[in-house]
Amino acid sequence: MTRSFPITVHWRQEHRVIRLEVPEGEYILRSFEAQGEPLPFSCRNGCCTTCAVRVISGDIDQQEALGLSQELRRRGYGLLCVARATGPLEVETQEEDEVYELQFGRYFGRGKVKPGLPLDEE
Repeated sequence: MTRSFPITVHWRQEHRVIRLEVPEGEYILRSFEAQGEPLPFSCRNGCCTTCAVRVISGDIDQQEALGLSQELRRRGYGLLCVARATGPLEVETQEEDEVYELQFGRYFGRGKVKPGLPLDEE
């Protein structure tokens, strides 16, 4: 028997709170879509920050989140397109530019561009 977990998304941009059960091991974004509650996304591959969230409570399994630095993961950020349900979870959507700036802002637009990307350092 497959377990499922309550996943709560505070969708700031839409002023909505969505609570759904997501089967263990399923991608959260895909499960929400299948249940009629599509959330913001762009690449579906864990490479952009359109589906970025901040974890309020619970843990997020996002081993495939290539577009999110280890530092931001430690600070509680995640990407729902590659996040799998492993237990109860509560998250809050973020502005795409907000997470992008946290991750790349120190490299672009400040005259301090160096070879490679921030993700290459990890």
